[in-house]
Amino acid sequence: MTSPSAITTGLLSQKAAAKITLIESIIGTDAGDRGMKALIVPNDLHQAAITFTSLTPKSYVVILSGFPCCVNHSPPTETDGPPGAISIARTALSLGHKVILVTDECNEIVFRAAAECLPDIEFEIFPDEKSMKKEDEERMKTLVEKKCDLIISCERAGPAKDGVCYTMRGIDMNEKGLIAPIHKIVDMARDLRPEVKYIAIGDGGNEMGMGKVIDRIRNSDKIKDGDKIGAVTVCDFLIAASVSNWGGYALSGACAVVKNDEENGDDKEAWVDKLVPSEEEEVALLERCVKMGCRDGVSGQMEATVDGMPLKTSMECLRNIREAGN
Repeated sequence: MTSPSAITTGLLSQKAAAKITLIESIIGTDAGDRGMKALIVPNDLHQAAITFTSLTPKSYVVILSGFPCCVNHSPPTETDGPPGAISIARTALSLGHKVILVTDECNEIVFRAAAECLPDIEFEIFPDEKSMKKEDEERMKTLVEKKCDLIISCERAGPAKDGVCYTMRGIDMNEKGLIAPIHKIVDMARDLRPEVKYIAIGDGGNEMGMGKVIDRIRNSDKIKDGDKIGAVTVCDFLIAASVSNWGGYALSGACAVVKNDEENGDDKEAWVDKLVPSEEEEVALLERCVKMGCRDGVSGQMEATVDGMPLKTSMECLRNIREAGN
């Protein structure tokens, strides 16, 4: 579990706080022009990094991801999500924690390919909501009760006010039999383990955790049908990014800044290298995902692009985050 003193005091040097603010600005350019800039909650990235790095040793970090928006393909998984989730997993493992990655059956093949570089990751895979059985519900409850000290979602489809998970185009992914009710992990944790914090990363308003800024989503002139598709699950700390993968990199980079700050700046490069993936590692990861059928969520093409942006754009963002973290 998390050390209360570290969270409540939030003590960072001015230099460290400025670095995390810079990282926040790097991912908050609204590169996709989808209105996400208005969804940024100032200092939530700072608090998320403090929370993450304050976990007691060998804690369980539960990562929720998977956005099956390419509904007419198998797998329907998009390239935004797996890289960010694996970056977070890398950070957790490097900090000495245990990682459980949770996704839907339809996304499993892609996430397992993405995680080949981190063999210590555990998986919990759940069927779509209509196929859930009593033993699946019990497995989910056991996960929350016994193996859940921090929850982090990255580009995880979240239910709207009607309980349905929608794509940005308003397509019902539940009706397609793609969505497992993973949001219940957060609901259960609130009831059974209220001390467990929840960090969420998203870029469009329809991801888990966006309930924290639901009014902004509904009033946005750039998020089409925000009232319909806006996700209602609320998080403790929201990291809004132009691309959710970038939010995953940013959380890893911010954690490196916190660790550097704790050690008075010693061994800075080592912490960034331990917690934040390299460009070469990310290119290889995306290529593994595409090989398994992963697609760009905007173009629909099986290619190593993300949200319609060329690979070099994401790698430039990663490079800038790594530099800011040093």
